[in-house]
Amino acid sequence: MAFTDKELKFDWRKHLAQTWQTINHKLHPAKPAARPGMGAIPHANGTVFRVWAPHADAVFVTGSFNNWHRSQIPLAQEANGIWSANVPEARIGDAYKFVLKRGGQQLLRTDPYAKDVRPPYHDGVVRNGFVAGLDTPVLSNVEGAVSPTAPTFQPPALHELVIYELHVGTFGDEAGNPPYNFDAVIKKLPYLRILGINAIELMPVKAFPGELSWGYNPNHPFAISQIYGGPEALKRLVKAAHAQGIAVIVDVVYNHFGPGELSLWQFDGWQQHGLGGIYFYNDWRSKTPWADTRPDYGRSEVRRYIRDNVRMWLDEYQIDGLRWDATSYIRNAHGHDGDPGANIPEGWALMQGINGEMQHHNPRRIRIAEDLQANKWLTEPIAAGGAGFNSQWDSQFVHPIRQAIITPRDQDRDMLAVRDALLFRYGADAFSRVIYTESHDEVANGKARVVHEVTVADGNADLAASRAALGAALVFTAPGVPMIFQGQEFLEDGWFEDTRPLDWQKAEQNSGMVALYRHLIALRRNQQGHTRGLSGHSTNVFHVNDVAKLIAFHRWHHGGPGDDVIVVVNFSDHTLRQYKLGFPHGGQWLVRLNSDLKAYHPSFSSHHVGTVTAVPGEYDQLGYNATLSIGPYSALIFSQG
Repeated sequence: MAFTDKELKFDWRKHLAQTWQTINHKLHPAKPAARPGMGAIPHANGTVFRVWAPHADAVFVTGSFNNWHRSQIPLAQEANGIWSANVPEARIGDAYKFVLKRGGQQLLRTDPYAKDVRPPYHDGVVRNGFVAGLDTPVLSNVEGAVSPTAPTFQPPALHELVIYELHVGTFGDEAGNPPYNFDAVIKKLPYLRILGINAIELMPVKAFPGELSWGYNPNHPFAISQIYGGPEALKRLVKAAHAQGIAVIVDVVYNHFGPGELSLWQFDGWQQHGLGGIYFYNDWRSKTPWADTRPDYGRSEVRRYIRDNVRMWLDEYQIDGLRWDATSYIRNAHGHDGDPGANIPEGWALMQGINGEMQHHNPRRIRIAEDLQANKWLTEPIAAGGAGFNSQWDSQFVHPIRQAIITPRDQDRDMLAVRDALLFRYGADAFSRVIYTESHDEVANGKARVVHEVTVADGNADLAASRAALGAALVFTAPGVPMIFQGQEFLEDGWFEDTRPLDWQKAEQNSGMVALYRHLIALRRNQQGHTRGLSGHSTNVFHVNDVAKLIAFHRWHHGGPGDDVIVVVNFSDHTLRQYKLGFPHGGQWLVRLNSDLKAYHPSFSSHHVGTVTAVPGEYDQLGYNATLSIGPYSALIFSQG
């Protein structure tokens, strides 16, 4: 067998260094590290490594700092299954893994707390940043680290919030070209600001297996996806968003981990019933729709792990809010309220504890649940027994409103269901629900964009824009926190896939619809000072005509000029003329928006609606009335002042 010159050359320096490391560690056996924190904590004199592995017989750390020698650097055992050591040779930028020995097993594991994980071997990378496992947020103070600054940005109050949900991996640039990453999102922030958006919600950006994903399969919960640009790129995005006046919300997945390429699985070799080991339930509670990977919320170490993850988002990345995925599967093994015997009380307590801590440190931080079980207790105060979220995605709005929009025949549209969707609320707070007609769930998994559904159902693409506009008008005028999904404002069609980037050319082709959304958002945020009622708590659906398919409602905060808003919506394909409606006050009511204008879409009829005058005379149980006309499949917004 022939050897090359490179193979024959012996690296004496590396050999001597490794030999000295081995001698040094034998002469000075591992002692528990004094510096606190979990994972890899770099400091001026090396790096502390700490890991929870209660069933391991021995633990070592290996990495680029010792040429990946697996049994050279042992960790010392602390209390409660914790192992730690200080490694002077390890520095920021070094790759590493833990080696766990149990019986005859030798397990090579990625650090559960790894802040950066690099493909293809899932090596953790030592980096400065948030120190997990502490009672207070701390950032390592080492040379070259970016010092934390006190947050100066405050997210909008809940009643002012307008959310834009996006998927970093398909958002793209102006021409729809790759790369699809955090920096590409930064380039679109001015567009979102002009649109009127003041919060973006990122579908999960934690590390996931492979090149493509929705993000709901996190395999390294503390690591930011390198596909999207990694930790520093996410920080750039948050800073840039705040500079534009836009809050950043991230989706977090605590109802399950993985399931693919999951280093947490049977982490230290222990398991029961062939299940996941120390980080997971090892009985019937392990089962979720995604895999047997529900975290064991009953273990204090697992609760701390999830809490530390939340603190990382808030303290290191300065994230303004969290949207918890599928909370129904955190609080119940079957994910619904029909089987109280399957409730998971410790899951409920976990949400209460984290929400309580968030509220204590900064009440403006946004806490959203995706539960979809119409359970008011998700958004009730913790002191009253609630979970302490301040809003939740509302299934009671999206499903009846989508049905009313998508149904092909006018006579089948249910105005009573629309009324109930407008009036539904969780408790006293009108903004304890997030309302939408499109989200990543509503435009995939057998469902599609509203314009696609209408076109397929009716066989008429001309109707799609007007009915999509109806949905938009209701989202921005109904009580609740309005949310739209990426591209909805320029009539993106089809369905959502992580392989299909947004077609940004449609933003130019459908610039009128983008303008409609911009005008609706401006009214919702009261930017002109004459629609304050759209951010108020009060709603009166005073007119429901299930024959003519028209509904009208009154929104107000305190009431009076500049506050009271009347919304009239025609769900039929014909113009309604000389239509009489009640009004809460007399005098002139100005048209603030008519969604039927051809300026918004060439297929619209541009039916003219002028100022209406309300005169004394009870109608619709209101003290005044007026006569107006409204075009097909359109919405009118009136106010005074």
